Parts: sequence; C-alpha cells; structure tokens
Amino acid sequence: MTRNVRVVITGRVQGVGYRAWTERHALRRGLSGWVRNRVDGSVEAVFCGDPQAVDDMLLACRHGPRASEVTQVTTFDDAEPVGGGFVLLPTA
Repeated sequence: MTRNVRVVITGRVQGVGYRAWTERHALRRGLSGWVRNRVDGSVEAVFCGDPQAVDDMLLACRHGPRASEVTQVTTFDDAEPVGGGFVLLPTA
C-alpha cells in the first residue's frame, strides 16, 4: 500500500535551501516524487511511498531546514502516483 500526497509549504521557504533539503529527506525515507518553487513564493511537492514514511516527511516539512520559517503545510490527497525516485523541478 502506498500514499500519494501533494503539499504546498508557505513561509520563508525560498532561498533557504528548502528544495534541496526536501530532496535529501524524501530520498532518506525511500519516497518518490518531486519538489519545486512556485512563483507565489511557496514550495510545492509530491510524496509517494509507504504511508508512515509519507507521514514522517509531512511532519519534517513543518520544520524544514534551519534557515526556513514554515508558516503552513497544506496537504492534498489528490496526487497522481510518481515512481522513479525524487527530483527537483523548475519553478512553476
């Protein structure tokens, strides 16, 4: 069984290494998906994998890297499954 979620993280999350941090932590948890900056200043990601690993990643996203200041993590359970590792995408 897998869980697929899309998240939008707001706060001071661009220019602080949030995408690279997300990639490292997702890979450590064996998740597939992607992460990208959005033009509105937020970060968006899709996490696919073991439900407990996804839940752990969502909790970690509430803190992010040291230089970030996360104000909100909004979760959507409408993500399409993504396989083949975890990648950084261009800003959308």
